[in-house]
Amino acid sequence: MDSPKTISPSHKALIRRYLIWAYKSTKESFDRLERKTTQLMADEYILRALSGKKTKGGAEYDKLVDEFKEYIAKKKQQPVPQGQYLYLRDRLDAVEGAIKHFLGAKELNSIRAGYEEEFTRRIWGSKDR
Repeated sequence: MDSPKTISPSHKALIRRYLIWAYKSTKESFDRLERKTTQLMADEYILRALSGKKTKGGAEYDKLVDEFKEYIAKKKQQPVPQGQYLYLRDRLDAVEGAIKHFLGAKELNSIRAGYEEEFTRRIWGSKDR
């Protein structure tokens, strides 16, 4: 395995771009699976908060809370493919290891932060329908 010190600057730039792409594509795929469990945690918390106020809002409010409860139940019925989950988790770890090896820990942190900033920007910029 080549040492990062023996790689030319132009090759290092190509490796950097490739690893950013590999991180982004792997992280997006992994996040799609992770969201199922993390969103359920948040949804259940929100449902508990709403359910405590259910009687204050009348029939329309109660109906909306019940619809949210059904939405959560449907989410729970969609299993996370375990093999795919484990593969993507391990692939993400490997990509992060390659970034650290070739570009350094500081660059890994920068790429992680850039990814989070980009997805947060997309959320703020999206138009909910």
